[in-house]
Amino acid sequence: MTEPIDLDKVRTYPLKHRKNLVKNESFGKVLPPEGSFVRFLESLPDILRARDLKDICLRIVAASRESKEIILATGAHQIKLGMAPYISKLIDAGLITCVAMNGAGVIHDVELAMIGETSEDVTEAIQDGSFGMAKETAEFLNNAIAEGASSGEGIGAAVGRKIAESELPFREISLAHFCHAKGIQLTVHVAYGTDIIHMHPSADGAATGKATEIDFRRLAAAVSKLEGGVFINAGSAVVLPEVFLKCLSVARNLGHEVKNFTAVNLDMIQHYRPQENIVRRPTLPHGKGYALTGNLEILFPLITYCLLDLQAREDKA
Repeated sequence: MTEPIDLDKVRTYPLKHRKNLVKNESFGKVLPPEGSFVRFLESLPDILRARDLKDICLRIVAASRESKEIILATGAHQIKLGMAPYISKLIDAGLITCVAMNGAGVIHDVELAMIGETSEDVTEAIQDGSFGMAKETAEFLNNAIAEGASSGEGIGAAVGRKIAESELPFREISLAHFCHAKGIQLTVHVAYGTDIIHMHPSADGAATGKATEIDFRRLAAAVSKLEGGVFINAGSAVVLPEVFLKCLSVARNLGHEVKNFTAVNLDMIQHYRPQENIVRRPTLPHGKGYALTGNLEILFPLITYCLLDLQAREDKA
């Protein structure tokens, strides 16, 4: 039988020495909408995906007005594409009540909080084995995860707290830090071996498993209150759709009424698991599922502005 490889001898390097593809100065700025996006929505044809966009926005605003659960499951691309300010704005407006990330998402979020940059050149770095070997990223996250496992916080809450306590210089653009500051539940869902921090000697598989198990149960508790609410999956093709399906089964198994809710999948390609495990299976027979296809760096800000504008108009009515 092959012996496990020894990670104690892997060669790491300082994060600040890495060339990154994403810098925070490239991120968009969230401006206050002034009525034009409501008019845009109303001007769209009442056909196919244009009608779906209208319905999605109306359903989210209605769920917020009725204090229902609105859960955003976000993949890593959302974070490294600079969507955190838009997500934060929706949280402030009560249009998102809970956030779930995959493991890569929280890695990008922490690196942005540390140095205002993220996303190394994988094609270049994999050639010499330096891919994923930034020392500070792994040590910060693996320490936070260990704390989250021992304290019962889970990964999301522990990372947000640790960013705040460490006063990371770019923490204001971190979604984990924002959720911590606002008291919004953030959960992180890890498949072991998929994330760069698992390659480091500081990684602890037992702690990671325990911490992400805590977050799974926290998300399942939020899903158990999803009746009349909305679940949005943005850019996760495998992990978060699978986690959601299991959370939903747990909620229903324990007797929670979770049948009439809205499920939305946003991505540049519509994959099998989001279609089946977000849009179709969970919403049968009483809910409603939608899939919008587009580049998230355009689609998500567009939806954000439509939601904020629609909410503002209804508040005035």
